Amino acid sequence: MDIASLVGLILGAVMVVFGILSSGGNIVEDFMDLPSVIITIGGSLAGTLASHKLADFISGLKSIGLAMKEPSVGDASEVISNIINLSNISRKEGLLALEEATHDMDDEFLKKGINLVVDGTDPDLVRGILETDLINLEARHKKVIGFWEKWAELGPAWGMIGTLIGLVNMLKNLTDSSSIGPNMAVALLTTLYGSLIANWLAGPTAAKLKVNNDMEIMMREITVEGLLSIQAGENPRVIEEKLKSFLAPSDRDNAGSEDGGEA
Repeated sequence: MDIASLVGLILGAVMVVFGILSSGGNIVEDFMDLPSVIITIGGSLAGTLASHKLADFISGLKSIGLAMKEPSVGDASEVISNIINLSNISRKEGLLALEEATHDMDDEFLKKGINLVVDGTDPDLVRGILETDLINLEARHKKVIGFWEKWAELGPAWGMIGTLIGLVNMLKNLTDSSSIGPNMAVALLTTLYGSLIANWLAGPTAAKLKVNNDMEIMMREITVEGLLSIQAGENPRVIEEKLKSFLAPSDRDNAGSEDGGEA
């Protein structure tokens, strides 16, 4: 569970509720309006659906769970540690010994790379295959991110459409001055709903999915460089220092195997 995403959504809702209640408003009576919900949420989702294939739209809706989960690829220190351990095994027992080490691995990308290396595949071909995998992984992620970005874009737009509809209805009844205030309040609710879609739900979700994508791509790039270095027979300590260059200086001391790469 990604605590930051969950806490952020909850705190955002709490801030809105607090703002309403502290100003003397009533959430149900003053800030709940079914037509406004239908126009803003329904309309923005309709526009998002029209912008995507049905399968991509459904996948996008389901991906809200991905923003609430920690990425399954682990952290950079763990990935580098695994690569260094594999490098030590290869240095002591040869490349063929790496095949046995894949049996207990859950990382399919790493297993795929090790099998290519063990099979004696040309290094350029190994890089090409793994980088193609990376390109397609990122393309799939961008489809999901694009869903949330499009919804964040259309939410405020449909909120404005709802406001314009409300204003038209209000201006048609200007003879009844007592209805102007309530009708104006209802008209503005769609703008509020659209802003909440963009700034509380869809926008933050897209941003978190981008963060997760960048993290996973970096882990995969570390894996590619590590496997190619093992295939080239480089010293484990050299490999460790090379892979640590992917990290911020403050994170480098905690990366690598417990005993470090063996000379």
